[in-house]
Amino acid sequence: MNLSANGDVIDTDYLVVGAGAAGMAFTDALLTHSDATVTIVDRRHAPGGHWVDAYPFVRLHQPSAFYGVDSVPLGNDAIERSGLNAGFYEMAGPDELRAYYDRVMQQHFLPTGRVRFLPCTDYAGSEGGGHRLTSRLSGVTQEVRVRRKLVDTTYMEGDIPATSNPPFEVAPGVRFVPAGGVTRIEGSAQRFCVIGAGKTALDTCVWLLGQGVAPEKIRWVKPREAWWLNRRYHQPHEMLPDFYAGEGLQMQAMAKATSIDGMFAQLEADGFFLRVDPTVPATMLHGAIVSEAEVEQLRRIHDVVRLGRVRRIERDRIVLDEGEVPTDESTVHVHCAAQGLRHPPLRPIFEADRVTVQPTAWGFYNFQIELLGVVESLVGSDEERNRLCRPIAYWDRPADYLSAYLALLASERARAAHPAVAAWAKGSRLNPLGGLGKYRDDPRVAATKEVFKQVASDAVGNAGRLLALAR
Repeated sequence: MNLSANGDVIDTDYLVVGAGAAGMAFTDALLTHSDATVTIVDRRHAPGGHWVDAYPFVRLHQPSAFYGVDSVPLGNDAIERSGLNAGFYEMAGPDELRAYYDRVMQQHFLPTGRVRFLPCTDYAGSEGGGHRLTSRLSGVTQEVRVRRKLVDTTYMEGDIPATSNPPFEVAPGVRFVPAGGVTRIEGSAQRFCVIGAGKTALDTCVWLLGQGVAPEKIRWVKPREAWWLNRRYHQPHEMLPDFYAGEGLQMQAMAKATSIDGMFAQLEADGFFLRVDPTVPATMLHGAIVSEAEVEQLRRIHDVVRLGRVRRIERDRIVLDEGEVPTDESTVHVHCAAQGLRHPPLRPIFEADRVTVQPTAWGFYNFQIELLGVVESLVGSDEERNRLCRPIAYWDRPADYLSAYLALLASERARAAHPAVAAWAKGSRLNPLGGLGKYRDDPRVAATKEVFKQVASDAVGNAGRLLALAR
């Protein structure tokens, strides 16, 4: 082991840029499956990525059982008995997640003697074969000699309202806060105007309603209607047979559909996908998971503005792409419209001197990133690593769901041909269906396996045809 600093020079095997969910998962895999030393650098003061800045009422949209790093479970696998997640497995909030990642760092990573963590530090780029880091506190620059690879987890990093300016103008005097700021407003508000169509806006509307704000006092500005995944089909442990049944529903819909819209209509009829307003065509799909109870709450809001994106908020009006609506100084405008996930050009994930973290398939992100670390550790060449892990763009439109799901199937086939990687995937707690073997005698599992036998081939072929028609 050689994790050393020679004067201002740090020697390390891997330099991981970012201590969020991706950087922590990748590092966890390196520590478990290799003898590598790792230096982690992050501009924030603590590990956890965007959870460090998250709005206080956010929660995971997936069960805690599927989140975090593979070697350290998150949560207690409890089923919630009250609230809008009642009957489903627990989902951690920001306080628990910040504490979790701090515990992973302090009790699991640093005691190995193979990890160095540099918070409040910017990655300043590479020069002459070395890499430079600059402290945000002291301004001191250090050189890092990387023996193996730079791991860039920021390539597709998105923006969140808490740390980014709104993508529109706000006139002086307008009551305006980011999502988290709604919990700290001074004085009462006559009305709230929630701006954005994604998960942050959904959470904000649900939270306001839960605090007793009357639905008629909430205006929701939605540039697009979104598809949401039903939480009922994304549960662990004894609910895995229903998760697997959801996979079967997707296979059947893909096999039979004559259009992407028709496929989504079928999956909506099956209860797999949800829309807040079924009368409005949904053109956005970011993969967030919600409960039917949350959707029912959101349907209480009837003041919904569908005039495109906000361009400017003035004291008496909101100007949008396709018109304007009145507002006033007693309305609190809530910014939930950050850029979100980025879509830069795809590049090979594994290169001679770097790993560029990108999604590889539809589904659970932490499992995908831990998989990248496993592949880096256990597979011998970058060519083979890239064959196993082909990057895809983050999904945004309904058609992207098909592309990402096909990538998932291809990834599973590729892993199956690599015994060590396949064995890890089968036993990983982050793999949503890794524990399905416990329920092999459940009739729902047997029925779904039969569905796969009958339609999987047709589904893959038809999905390709549907994508070609959509281009």
